[in-house]
Amino acid sequence: MPSFTGKTAIITGASRGIGRAIALKLAAEGARVVLCARNEIALAAVADEVGEGAAIAPLDLRLPDSPQELVRLSLARFNQIDIVINNAGATKRGEFLELTDDDWADGYALKLHGAVRLTRAAWPHLKATKGSLLNIAGTGGRTPGAQFTIGGSVNAALLSFTKAMADNGIRDGVQVNAVSPGTVRTDRFAKRMEMLAREKQAPIEDAEAIFIKEAKVTRVGEPEDIAAMVAFIVSPAGRFLQGSLIDMDGGFTKTL
Repeated sequence: MPSFTGKTAIITGASRGIGRAIALKLAAEGARVVLCARNEIALAAVADEVGEGAAIAPLDLRLPDSPQELVRLSLARFNQIDIVINNAGATKRGEFLELTDDDWADGYALKLHGAVRLTRAAWPHLKATKGSLLNIAGTGGRTPGAQFTIGGSVNAALLSFTKAMADNGIRDGVQVNAVSPGTVRTDRFAKRMEMLAREKQAPIEDAEAIFIKEAKVTRVGEPEDIAAMVAFIVSPAGRFLQGSLIDMDGGFTKTL
């Protein structure tokens, strides 16, 4: 029997990239999935890939009431919540002095505050099902960079939040962990490679090799790599993991 038969999973940021890959992986293992993002058309396309057992929730989780609405929609459709994957949230890169207050506020609004609010709204239901909460953070939380002052700060906060909620999870029977992906082949990665090629005055087809050499990593990750790790963590086989902050980054994180 697939690992997640009879389970319901909420995945945020599910319209593309890592979130889409997680949704497809959990669904392939038997989960019913609630897909959340702002783009309804893109969500519908992922739901079509999943087939039966998918519901979409086109919501902006930066808005304070949206996480509670996401939980309400999930319960109305599937009656229970077993897994929550907080994956939504992209932060702006750039020179620190060029980043505005609005850039900082927007960075925190979705990836941290949206995750906190969804966790609060879903927690009683995860407690009831002895479920799993997993936060998708990022390597900047432990290895900050000059171009990633917002993202590094937000991810560090999300990792700290994960550790704190893991203690609550021990008390309430909820598994809580985080995965920090390294550089993964997404639309954002393609744009970064275009910028790198211009900076190095190199052909675009050479940009990835240049990046791998300079970042000192084994390779660029695929969304499916992260999805496979997530599926293991929230499966019965991964249940001994609690409060773990897992770097999946091809060796980018050098610190202990």
